[in-house]
Amino acid sequence: MFGLSALDLARIQFGFTISFHIIFPAITIGLASYLTVLEACLLRTGKEIYRDLYHFWSKIFAVNFGMGVVSGIVMAYQFGTNWSYFSDFAGSVTGPLLTYEVLTAFFLEAGFLGVMLFGWTRVGPGLHFVSTAMVAIGTLISTTWILASNSWMHTPQGYEIVNGRIIPTDWLQVIFNPSFPYRLAHMSVAAFLATALLVIGSAAWHLLRGNDNPAIRKMLSMGLWMTLFVAPLQAVIGDFHGLNTLKHQPAKIAAMEGHWENKGNEGVPLIVFGWPDMKREETRFAVEIPRLGSVILTHTWDGKIPALKEFAPADRPNSTVVFWTFRVMVGLGLLMIALGLWGTWLRWRGTLWRSRLFLRFALCMGPAGLIAILAGWFTTEIGRQPWTVYGVLRTADSVSAHGATQLGLTLVLFVLVYFAVFGTGAAYVLRLIRVGPVLHEGQLPKPGGPGRERQPMRPLSAASADNDSSTTTS
Repeated sequence: MFGLSALDLARIQFGFTISFHIIFPAITIGLASYLTVLEACLLRTGKEIYRDLYHFWSKIFAVNFGMGVVSGIVMAYQFGTNWSYFSDFAGSVTGPLLTYEVLTAFFLEAGFLGVMLFGWTRVGPGLHFVSTAMVAIGTLISTTWILASNSWMHTPQGYEIVNGRIIPTDWLQVIFNPSFPYRLAHMSVAAFLATALLVIGSAAWHLLRGNDNPAIRKMLSMGLWMTLFVAPLQAVIGDFHGLNTLKHQPAKIAAMEGHWENKGNEGVPLIVFGWPDMKREETRFAVEIPRLGSVILTHTWDGKIPALKEFAPADRPNSTVVFWTFRVMVGLGLLMIALGLWGTWLRWRGTLWRSRLFLRFALCMGPAGLIAILAGWFTTEIGRQPWTVYGVLRTADSVSAHGATQLGLTLVLFVLVYFAVFGTGAAYVLRLIRVGPVLHEGQLPKPGGPGRERQPMRPLSAASADNDSSTTTS
């Protein structure tokens, strides 16, 4: 198919499905914690504005949770269908870790999710808050197990190879492998930041349309406070993560920097822009800042890092791709920091709600967190190539014995079905955002009784086709 091998198509198919999947858990992780904060504020202050925001964002959470579960199941099946040799080789490590995720996190989330979504008028405030908190904790536990499995594939330890299969010898070393703490912190904070930007973008959209009410203002305010503190924190975590990657995966760092060779005693320059050419073994059209690469990567003026030419061509990641995905992630991160600082300045001046230029910028930054997560994920996973388990099992030796025609056909089907199913879900989420928070929604009469208004009990009933934001926020 289009001259691509079965290996290429298997990689594209898995990359496509995981790119869809990672968006939904990221939103779920962030929104679960956000809902916990909203309900805690409600219990502490008694202000109904937090109840209104809780009802609004819980609907969006429910839809994302459902899409995340469905897309995750499809991705899990691909380990057996497209990557059977990897599953046979390393399944004794990855299998139990993913099982622990189901037995702890998923069961915890599923057990309290119904109370969280539908128990508002059926249980006491304290129990409902505990249910929301348990769901949030469950999402973080899920992240922990998934990142433990993925991090082990990048920095494997605590195992031995017996009869061509990996056998765990120390589960603490397997779980707490060298890159695990950095990846867990980086991904968790990225989810919080992406959610904050989604909240900010939603509020900015309504304010630009003239839908100005206390709930919208509170959304923007809370999102900006989160961005102000979390975006710089993510930059610090990213620096520690980079130092860890330099120690354990130096070829990935060289590819990210488009760094082909060291020259004498000169420090490593930072290539701001350029085009890494894998065939010519050089970064063309490079725009460099002398020695800044050494300062960032080694925290010294003339420090060295391994260059791509020091690795065999077969062991080099695709620098053309990871060079740019890394810069997309970093560039968006810098814009997030700028958004937080600009918002703080406008808040101090008292013009935060009226600055249309800032609101347009905030609206454009709404999806930036999710785009940055995808860019970072591409950098991480493509930068690990050509290895599935770094330094142990190559990707070419992991793929199932399928033909290119079979994989090409299933890839086309995946694309069609995913865009139909998840495109519909995403469109519905956008419709919910367009409707916006309904003021005093939490004060609707309790369900039941002749002639009494009923509160919607299904998330999909929350945004009817004839709803309009102008009527719900007046």
